[in-house]
Amino acid sequence: MKYLYVSLLSLLTAYLLVLIFIYFNQRNLLYHPGENNYLDDKAQFSYKEVLIEVDQDIKLKSWLIDKDLEKYKTLVFFHGNAGNLFNRVHKLNEFNKLDINILIISWRGFSGNSGKPTEKNLYQDAQKSIEWLNNKGIKNEKIILYGESLGTGVAVELGQKNIFNSIILESPFTSMVETAKIYYPYLPVSLLLKDRYNSINKIDKITKPVLIMHGMKDDIVPYVMSVELFNKANKPKYSFFPKDDNHMMDFNDELLDKIRLFIKQH
Repeated sequence: MKYLYVSLLSLLTAYLLVLIFIYFNQRNLLYHPGENNYLDDKAQFSYKEVLIEVDQDIKLKSWLIDKDLEKYKTLVFFHGNAGNLFNRVHKLNEFNKLDINILIISWRGFSGNSGKPTEKNLYQDAQKSIEWLNNKGIKNEKIILYGESLGTGVAVELGQKNIFNSIILESPFTSMVETAKIYYPYLPVSLLLKDRYNSINKIDKITKPVLIMHGMKDDIVPYVMSVELFNKANKPKYSFFPKDDNHMMDFNDELLDKIRLFIKQH
């Protein structure tokens, strides 16, 4: 009996230590600014590097592809939880084939930016990028929000509070709590998580057109989460769920045509 008690106490102690570690290191597990892929891609577009001030001591390194700010809509790209701006060159090469301007921002803590990424800080970063465009005379009605993975949570947050032209979500999730449950089923993540990105409770507050895209073979975020978001979204809404795509979707002609048609319609 004594050995059983000692064993249970040891297991409980170990479990508590895991909880403490996860709680205090959760943002290091969520945000990966140093993880870089696709760095061999060559830019097939011209861009201007701009700095967007979000705080007195924080300016976000961003790229602006300016084709004609007055004539075309502007797509604002909110990237995911890993890597820097150069990791998105392959996507920007495809977006550059469309008649749009593009502003892609990097979060604080990413791409050499100072500051630390948190849910609140990313929302502020995104809002400041919109204000930066507004100050250039670009109204929200000519702005398309584009969220990639973690960036979809940011796009949904802004979209529920402001009127934009439209919103495109690539590989979105319902909430960070539900996503974390997949990876940590043995932990009380609903109690531990600081950054929640609760898109499923916000998407029905968006009144402008939404396009949701998600590969059905996604092994990071289940595509059924996109189905849940789509079912709850208001009309007009559109979906594209290719059966052979993973989390990093293949930006082929079919996908680009879906985006082109969506932008043209709205």
